[in-house]
Amino acid sequence: MLYAVVDIARGQGQTMWHWTWVGVAAIIALASPAKAALTAQQALGKSLFFDATLSHSGNQSCGSCHSPASAFTDPDKTHATSKGDNPTLFGNRNAPSAMYMAYSPDFHFDPVEGLYVGGQFGDGRAATLEAQAKGPFLNPVEMGNASRADVVARLQSGANAAAFMTVYGTNVFDDVDVAYNNLAGAIAEYERSSELSPFTSKYDYSLKGQARLSWQEMRGLAAFNDPMKGNCAACHISTPGDDGSLPLFTDFTYDNIGSPKNWHSDFLSLDFQYNPDGAAFLDYGLGGVVGDDSLYGAFKVTTLRNIALTAPYGHNGWFTSLDQVVDFYATRDSKPVCVDPTVTATEAVTLGCWPAAEFDATKNADELGNLPLSKRDKADIVAFLNTLSDGYVPSSNVPEPASWAMMIAGFGMVGGVVGWRRRRNPQAI
Repeated sequence: MLYAVVDIARGQGQTMWHWTWVGVAAIIALASPAKAALTAQQALGKSLFFDATLSHSGNQSCGSCHSPASAFTDPDKTHATSKGDNPTLFGNRNAPSAMYMAYSPDFHFDPVEGLYVGGQFGDGRAATLEAQAKGPFLNPVEMGNASRADVVARLQSGANAAAFMTVYGTNVFDDVDVAYNNLAGAIAEYERSSELSPFTSKYDYSLKGQARLSWQEMRGLAAFNDPMKGNCAACHISTPGDDGSLPLFTDFTYDNIGSPKNWHSDFLSLDFQYNPDGAAFLDYGLGGVVGDDSLYGAFKVTTLRNIALTAPYGHNGWFTSLDQVVDFYATRDSKPVCVDPTVTATEAVTLGCWPAAEFDATKNADELGNLPLSKRDKADIVAFLNTLSDGYVPSSNVPEPASWAMMIAGFGMVGGVVGWRRRRNPQAI
């Protein structure tokens, strides 16, 4: 269906009206997952996700850094990274959104594509949601517990103990490891629920024929998809799957986009106990996890769903706005390198420069850094990204045929590159 529309955009095929309405009928048929009631295990996982008593001092839950009010990211936007149960301690990375992470495949190396794919955390060090859920409880700069036994003891004496035994059995606390694994399992099941993957953005409704993108948003979609402009869809897939599934705006691979070091991160000033490298700390990303220096600085391609709600951006929170990120992707290699490597993103924009990458030798220079995007193109892409926020309430108005034609033409920009991206040898990312 979409290829027929692409032909029309090239001046071939039949009348625009005929093919546009074929496209509309097919798009309306796309199905998004229905919002289902939580299972008993998911409901328990939700309670545990927001249970601050499971941290060392009772000050932090999973939801403290992954709040629904901020698309399951940190609601405190005054710091680049999140503070922990001890509010004087900070992590080394910007807290990513927990939304749609249930769709990330288990961490693995794809020998056909030559790429690492999936997993959890920005560096893939946890293979599954369950493995990820176990980490923060024992991280000294997050929830700060000394051991699994400490966490389980807090759970057993807390408000969720009865529900935990109802789901997992009255003997669940007899074995610390069994209880801890079930704790992580319940949280993971909640993260797989439709509460964290609702598919209720304006863009989702537009795909189903229940909303209409503005002209600027449609121009942004076209520039986002166009391999000769933004080419964002090469990694942030924007088209529905062959089965009609709605796009996730990530391919779950890893990339070094050339982000500068964030010299203003609170993590750099922590005591030796928490950051033995001090200001010399470097975040090796995926390369540090798999032991491959050619992958230093590579982090998981984030979903762009709810991206307008999840500032700051980048693994270290250096970027503070989407305008900065889009401009960086377009001009990283065409603007001069800032003389002062410690400037903030706001200062860099004012100065008309970008600091050098934290790992310059391994940055992706094939797909970003010098993109032919005009000022209007960049503004249009940001406008389109704002359509990816969940919670949109569609009106009863049916989109006009001309608007659908332009949006479908935006899909056409993906054309022959749907399902394809320029694969790079992982030894030379």
